[in-house]
Amino acid sequence: MEELKDKSLHLTAEKLAEELQKMDIYNEFYEDLQMLAASQDVSIDDFKKTLVQAVNIGSMETNLRNAVFHWLRSHGNNKQIVVRDEITSRESLDYLRKAQITWERRIQKSLESMCEEIGINLSCLRSSADRDEMLQKWNELSTYNTSLERLRPVYAPKDFLEVLFSLHNPNYRMISDDMIWDFTYLPLKVKTLPELRHHYRDLATADLLLGLTCCQCLTTLSCGSTSQGEQERIALGEKVLQHQHAPVCQEFLKLGAPRSLRGKLWAQILGSSVKTSEQHYSELKQRVLHFDMLIDKLITKDVQLTACNDDQYFVFEDVLHQIMLCFTRDTDVLSVFNNSTSHPILTSLKGKPPIEAIYPPNGIIPFHGFTMYAAPVCYLFNDPVPLYYTFRAFYLRYWFRLHVISSHPQSILGLCILFQRLLQRHETKIWSHFMSHNIHPIRVVFKWIMKGFSGHLLPEQLLNLWDMVIAYDSLEVLPLLAVAILSFRKDNLLQVNTLQNVDSVLVDLSSLNVMSLLQLALKGPIKM
Repeated sequence: MEELKDKSLHLTAEKLAEELQKMDIYNEFYEDLQMLAASQDVSIDDFKKTLVQAVNIGSMETNLRNAVFHWLRSHGNNKQIVVRDEITSRESLDYLRKAQITWERRIQKSLESMCEEIGINLSCLRSSADRDEMLQKWNELSTYNTSLERLRPVYAPKDFLEVLFSLHNPNYRMISDDMIWDFTYLPLKVKTLPELRHHYRDLATADLLLGLTCCQCLTTLSCGSTSQGEQERIALGEKVLQHQHAPVCQEFLKLGAPRSLRGKLWAQILGSSVKTSEQHYSELKQRVLHFDMLIDKLITKDVQLTACNDDQYFVFEDVLHQIMLCFTRDTDVLSVFNNSTSHPILTSLKGKPPIEAIYPPNGIIPFHGFTMYAAPVCYLFNDPVPLYYTFRAFYLRYWFRLHVISSHPQSILGLCILFQRLLQRHETKIWSHFMSHNIHPIRVVFKWIMKGFSGHLLPEQLLNLWDMVIAYDSLEVLPLLAVAILSFRKDNLLQVNTLQNVDSVLVDLSSLNVMSLLQLALKGPIKM
């Protein structure tokens, strides 16, 4: 037994060593190890023992522990990958996999038809004059001249919702063509409310939880004074950050983040702090300057239609242009397809000779509102480099699941099913009222869930919500909050009988306190 245990540990160590070499921190870690091995702390007479001791004394042990922590999180995200005949199948249900492929072809056809209508290429080299103008206006890209009148978003959340509604399980026989209320034809397992209470037990039982009070300044995210409890949390948070241990930061975040420390905590937990990041960001900028893509115009239009029309985010227009354009060129984002059921689009790019390539380089086609995944992060950083890498890490860990068809419990489909089952079982009056008036509940909240509530909640409340996403490493808090909001507005909802009027009741969420709603939902039956 001991021999088997030792072999298992050896194989695990080998696997970890192999995986660490693929991480962004590997080169930095390797250089630090070489310098440590050449230092006076390591003796050539007892090299192995003194090297291990030197690693344990310095910060390298913490960096190594953090690397293992991030690998384990991403490895846990990969639980559904199944190997068949040396081909990795990321989705076990054939009809969902086929639906995703059909959806991707539809997106590709939409892109290509848009190019033909407008008469532009998917990608081409910028002229030297265009490149110089963009470089000159890099910090004021909102003033960069580009024609967007004939452009339209490739798709919007409502289009994707229709695709989800059209899914058909071949093993389920439809009795009638009536409206299906709870995706019962999709046999996906989701958590029950007791299971959610167990998962979020620290949130449910906490007495001192940042974000519970409404005295915070909601527009500028700054306040003239802080409470005694918040001061204590800041002091404790600074001690936690000094140790730079990601799992400890994650535990600290479960009780809320002080505004002044939120950016550092997120970066530590998400692993977005890398020394070489500035150089890579500069390379991405050069790619933006050298290549003009249709996606650039779609991104620019999305920024204008979303963040620029929002009182809370319009001031970040220029930096959003920068980081979103760089994001489209970042081939490191392609790693998301190792965990996703989706595939990057392969298309023929004009040239001599024409070549087949992934388009765009990061493989992600933005939908209407995609920019709102990045906009709230602008409140956390003054420098676009850490802002970019924290947004990218958040997307690679969580947001990619919200616009692909998958049976993963954290996917948009799993979250929709979780929302509907929670509503049906714990808010039967709202469910029955919607059903009697032919209002599909998921149509009411889908835009909230797909965009992580970005653009719907005030920034401070939204950041409190995203704290919980990172702290508990789960998107299930999104449908839980959606049910809590409907429950909170129940009296008004029961007085209206059309989807349009329901939307009117829920259009303004500025008065809501996210942490209070989540605690009320988790402490007992959702009765508010």
